Amino acid sequence: MSLRIVVCVKYVPDATGDRRFADDLTVDRDDVDGLLSELDEYAVEQALQIAEAAEGAEVTVVTVGPEDAKDALRKALSMGADRAVHVEDDDLHGSDVMGTSLVLAKAIEKTGYDLVVCGMASTDGTMGVLPAVLAERLGVAQVTLVSEVSVQDGIVRGRRDGDTASEQLEASLPAVVSVTDQSGEARYPSFKGIMAAKKKPVASLDLSDLDLEAEEVGLQGAWTVVDSAAERPARTAGTVVKDEGEGGKQLAEFLAGQKFI
Repeated sequence: MSLRIVVCVKYVPDATGDRRFADDLTVDRDDVDGLLSELDEYAVEQALQIAEAAEGAEVTVVTVGPEDAKDALRKALSMGADRAVHVEDDDLHGSDVMGTSLVLAKAIEKTGYDLVVCGMASTDGTMGVLPAVLAERLGVAQVTLVSEVSVQDGIVRGRRDGDTASEQLEASLPAVVSVTDQSGEARYPSFKGIMAAKKKPVASLDLSDLDLEAEEVGLQGAWTVVDSAAERPARTAGTVVKDEGEGGKQLAEFLAGQKFI
């Protein structure tokens, strides 16, 4: 049987945009552009490299999100993934990592997999725990935060780099892997890839397809919620030091007053 690789990707608000909370204290996604999380591009790249080394391997990208999340899937498909799965349901609004991991686990099981590849974290929540929670829900081994990964003879191997040493990790498939932003630059979609992505299949699923109830996900099922939020204060004008012979002294006094020196 050919290797079945599933990549979990996320559609996130553009970090350069003006991000805000909505009235229900979830992230307001309507007034800011979204895109494929940059850290997930590394996961797509590593999945494609593994597939290229394994004859007949197939790469499926999966996301949970609103209608616009298809843009993230199309980006991954244009990079070279074979097909996509989009889980969309109004009752998913407000899902935290526990709800999202539950939905992803159900979708991945329905899709079929040997290896699941994730980014090290999302660029909006930046929690970095979803791969481990997902592996627990699937009941498989996890090889997380690796900067180098390969698959051979039913074994996934990876190198995890720490501050003082590197670890060599391995696990039997099926398994969940997360890769860091040191795993290698993600490829740019070619024009041919962009055109081909338009014809690749994108399956749509909702909660009923995954045998899940609304109260298990969304704000109803969230383990974590935002209780309150306030807008960041507007930036105030800085202090201008005019050098008329005493500039260095004034600068030192200012830094000392701010306890920088």
